[in-house]
Order: sequence, then structure tokens, then C-alpha cells
Amino acid sequence: MAKELTPRAENYSQWYNDLVVKADLAEQSAVRGCMVIKPYGYSIWEKMQHELDRRFKETGHVNAYFPLLIPKSFLSREAKHVEGFAKECAVVTHYRLKVNDEGNAVVVDPEAKLEEELIVRPTSETIIWNTYKNWIKSWRDLPILCNQWANVMRWEMRTRPFLRTAEFLWQEGHTAHETYEEAEAEAQRMLNVYADFAENVMAVPVVKGVKSETERFAGAVDTYTIEALMQDGKALQSGTSHFLGQNFAKAFGAQFQNRNGELEYVWATSWGVSTRLIGALIMAHSDDNGLVLPPNLAPIQVVIVPIFKGEEQLKQISEKLAPVIAELKQLGISVKYDDADTKKPGWKFAEYELKGVPVRLAMGARDMENGTIEVARRDTLTKETKSLDGIATYIKDLLADIQKNIFQKALDYRKQNIKTVDTYEEFKKEIEKGGFILAHWDGTAETEAKIKEETKATIRCIPFDSYVDGDKEPGKCMVTGKPSKCRVLFARAY
Repeated sequence: MAKELTPRAENYSQWYNDLVVKADLAEQSAVRGCMVIKPYGYSIWEKMQHELDRRFKETGHVNAYFPLLIPKSFLSREAKHVEGFAKECAVVTHYRLKVNDEGNAVVVDPEAKLEEELIVRPTSETIIWNTYKNWIKSWRDLPILCNQWANVMRWEMRTRPFLRTAEFLWQEGHTAHETYEEAEAEAQRMLNVYADFAENVMAVPVVKGVKSETERFAGAVDTYTIEALMQDGKALQSGTSHFLGQNFAKAFGAQFQNRNGELEYVWATSWGVSTRLIGALIMAHSDDNGLVLPPNLAPIQVVIVPIFKGEEQLKQISEKLAPVIAELKQLGISVKYDDADTKKPGWKFAEYELKGVPVRLAMGARDMENGTIEVARRDTLTKETKSLDGIATYIKDLLADIQKNIFQKALDYRKQNIKTVDTYEEFKKEIEKGGFILAHWDGTAETEAKIKEETKATIRCIPFDSYVDGDKEPGKCMVTGKPSKCRVLFARAY
């Protein structure tokens, strides 16, 4: 099955599309731009949901749900917000269908036109702040820390499974605060939650930073981001957290009586990650043999394949392995015992390798007699024979080592592909090679637009941390020679 994958070096984009389909993650649907997330792909999303939801609740957030449909007038109340999303909105204009006069087709009933059109949510700031204004009267009602798991619709013209689809799944947090300082701290706190999840669960190293004014979320005062580097040298925005200031509170009249008895507008944040993270997972780790999944997100962490001839031998091997399976499950490890006789062991090995199962165990008649088992790890494609004694504890430690190794490999790749440049000519050469580039920029939208137009590179963020010596020191813009406060992170991006 791996032979059916286009090699990455030949066509990275086709390799990605092949892998999404061959590994049973998703497929195209009958609706243009929308995908069907298949059970194996959805189980990865469920594990992501579980890990993120736990982190949200540990930081005091609660889940709620808000309407899918938003009155068109709501989007008009915050000018920058509507400008940012206007071209991507799907609009509901009627509420009823009817059979045509010939009786052979269903048509829109012209008598059922809505008084006001409804927008299928591209994001929920407007409908939520129209609700929050009714919940908030006093400083005692704050903070509000809500999150919702939902789907959104953004009418994309060019789509790719997980990375960019018209409909996608996500979570969006929306919080209301008493002070500027509290809201700003919340926005950065949630960015750190995302970074922790990306690095310790997804095994994807990320750069944390703030977006330029041009790249920030429509309606935000500041947008914070985590940026990851994929194996083809392109960046992927993997999560954002927005400090919204009082913009949406003013747009919807959300005021509260402060501690001095005065009316004041509420301070706000919003933050979200989506099924795009599955795309990041694929492109950060996988190889020409298929998926490479970090154990913390793998739907199946260990697969066990008995190699047998006849039912009696299978019964003997199964009895030998039963205590191992029980102990692995007791340790919280997800195990699949594949004793189906409809597929040969070699076919099974190829299938589980393609699907990125971190550890594969195999036992044949000779292993059973010797009290041993073959252990294969997906990240290195290496095999070894181990004694059954203590095998469950060994596998638990092995999974932790695989998680660590996958992260280190991605981190090493990023380190090798972060470059610093001082001249625009050097920038143009290096951007063709891919990777992150740290360079000085004069802070103007004009220069940013010129760089994007001429090189297709964008400012991914102004990093919080230093990644090379001197990148936080002032300098001169590589394009204009004007003063620059620090180096910013450039890349071509998805």
C-alpha cells in the first residue's frame, strides 16, 4: 500500500492527498469543498478534543453552544470583522422548499424569503457578544470563560482535506473580562495552552508570537499565533488567540457597572484551533511509508498480529498473549489484537505501518515456544525481539520514547531550517529553499505587501522568544533600510 503513495520528493502535495485517502482519514464529499472525515481520522480529532478540553477546563473554562445561523445585521456592527469575512460567507435566504408545478423537482419557494438573511457562522464573535450583553450587568458577572465545539463555514475556492475546507470542525473560546490586563493575560495564557498541546501531545514544535497588523484577526487588537514548520519548508498557522479589546463589546452594547459604580465596556478575547491540526500532524511527521503518529494521539497505540497456521495454533498464541493484552490495557494503552484470518500478516504489517500505529507486536510459533515477541516501532522502522517477561512495562516506556523521538526529529528539522538574512537579495534566494527566515522589517504594511507580492512569503509572526543570537536587537529593514525593532519570522505558508 505504501507503494501507492506518491513520494514526497516527487510531489509533496500529491503525497499528502494520497496519504489522507489511503490511510482512511478523509475523503471528498458530494458537497464541493467539504470532506467526509472517516472513523480513523475522526478518532484522531476525538483524542485532540479530549486533550484540549481537559486543558480548557483545568484553566476554568466551561463549554456552551451558540446558534449556527447569525443574522446578517450582526456582522455589520463591527466594520473590520465584516470586511474580513464578507467574501467567505454562506447566506441563507429562504426557509422552505416546494415541489415544482410539473411535480418532478424540488425548488425554493419564492414566498418563503426571509425578512433578514442568515449567515452560516464563519466564526461566532457576533452572535456570542449579542448574547453576552444580556448576561453581563455588573463586574460581579465577570469573567465569563466559555468555549464551544462546533463547525464553521468559510466559502473557500481552493480546498485541501483538513488544511482548507469550506466546512471544518473546531473549538472557539470566547471570554469576557473586567479589565484590559485580565483579557490580555487570558489571550496569552490560551496561546500557551495551545503551544503546550502542540509540543507535548502532537509532538510539533511551534514558534509563539504576535501577528503583524495586516495578518491579525478581523476585529482584533492583537492576534497571537503558534506557527509550525512542515516537512516541505512551508509554515502552518496552527492556533490563534485574539485580544479583542472592547471592539465587540462596543459594537453590541455590552457594558457593566464597575467597582466604582460607573458603566464600562467589557474586555474580550477569542481563541481557536481546528481540524487543520490533523493536517499539521500529517505533514510534520509522516514519511513515504505512510502516517507517523505520536503515541499521545494515535487511535491504536499498539497492534498485535499473531502469525499462525490453523485454529489450534491461533488458540495457543492467543492464550499466550491474553495476559500481555490485559496488562497493556491496564496501563492505559490502546491495543488492537488482529487475529483475522482474511488477510495475511504481511498485508497487516503494511496496513498498520501506513496508518502510523506507533508499535507493532508479532508472535509466531517459534516466538511462542521461546517466550519472545517481535517489537517494531513505526518512527524508526526498526525491529527487535524481546522476552515476554515485563513486555508491557517495556512497551509503555517505548511509547514515551517514540513520542520524545518524533518531537526531537521535528525540532531538529526546524533548527536546520531557520535562517537569518540581512539583505533582500539573500532573502529572495533563501525563501526559494523553504523554511523559516528571520529578517528585519520596517513595520509598514507597504513593505509587507511588497515582500508578499514579490516572494509569496508572509510575516508569520513577531516571535516572543529568540531563535538565533541577536534576533531581538534593532536593525535595518532588509527592503527599505529604515529602522527595525527586531527580526520577524517569514515563510511561505499554507
